[in-house]
Amino acid sequence: MHTMWKGSISFGLVNIPIKLFAATEDKDVKLRQLHKKCHTPIQYEKRCPNCDEEVSSDDIVKGVEYVKGKFVVLTDEELKELKEEHAEKTVEIIDFVSLEEIDPIYFHRSYYIGPGENGQKAYTLLREALSKSGKIGIAEITIRSKQQLAIVRVYNNCIVMETIHYPDEVRNVQDVPGLPENIEVNEKELDSAMMLIDQLTTTFNPEKFQDDYRIALQEKIEEKINQNEGRTPEERPRQNVVDLMSALQASIERTKEKTKEAQGEKAPPAEKKKTKTVRKKA
Repeated sequence: MHTMWKGSISFGLVNIPIKLFAATEDKDVKLRQLHKKCHTPIQYEKRCPNCDEEVSSDDIVKGVEYVKGKFVVLTDEELKELKEEHAEKTVEIIDFVSLEEIDPIYFHRSYYIGPGENGQKAYTLLREALSKSGKIGIAEITIRSKQQLAIVRVYNNCIVMETIHYPDEVRNVQDVPGLPENIEVNEKELDSAMMLIDQLTTTFNPEKFQDDYRIALQEKIEEKINQNEGRTPEERPRQNVVDLMSALQASIERTKEKTKEAQGEKAPPAEKKKTKTVRKKA
């Protein structure tokens, strides 16, 4: 498992060296866009629509659109300074709360936390304290220059950190259009719905669920591979740019020569000058 971050957890005067690992992964099948004619992957160029020209990395700066059509530019030096200023490598636990107090809408991404060098004993102490208390830690951490709020809890004998959204990142539910209000529900219909919920209530078992579409897509891909339906992009010979220019120039010169020759053949013969005969006097 690849280590994606190294630092420490601190709570009170306790400091624990740790390593961070991604706890989840995206299993989606990634489809590439190919040219229908030759099955070559499509490339995307960085282009300025205003100047109508391709732009290199050296010609690109970073900016934020603060109102429609207006941008403020941030230099690499300014971004580097801000990054260094907030490059704290510590998961600082600020509070301890009950997990039930946090609605799942706040959850973002999950990370496994492993002990760093010489951190096994302190790691075990925090893990056991969290398990025995039934509490979770509320912490702040900076990952890839982004400060994030997080919770620290125990999952299957491992300390887990889950980043959560800040309150201002969760949209106001009142902005959802068309939410029904003041609508009376029939008591019998409600009882029937509650009965159905009771009948379907069970212990959560994640192993019973699977992504049927992804599995079917993978099976279709394997089927096409087994039927030799794989495609290799057609390679077309590419002439060197310098050679191409030379060939074009040579073609132009050859055309000029032929034009001159053709004009020379059609030109009328030169008219002979008449000479006067001078007779000597006797």
